[in-house]
Amino acid sequence: MIDRRQSDRPIVETTTEAREGSTPGVTRYVLIFGTALVVILFLIIFLAGRP
Repeated sequence: MIDRRQSDRPIVETTTEAREGSTPGVTRYVLIFGTALVVILFLIIFLAGRP
C-alpha cells in the first residue's frame, strides 16, 4: 500500500473528482422557497392577529 502523503508526486484532481460527485445546486432553491414560506406564514399570522 502506497502512502500518498510521502509521495514525491503532487496529487492533481479536478474539483468533481476531489468531491467524489457533482453538486446540482438545489440548495439555493430550497433556501429561497423556505424563506418565502416563512415570510408568507408570518404575514398570515400578523393579519390574523389584527382586530
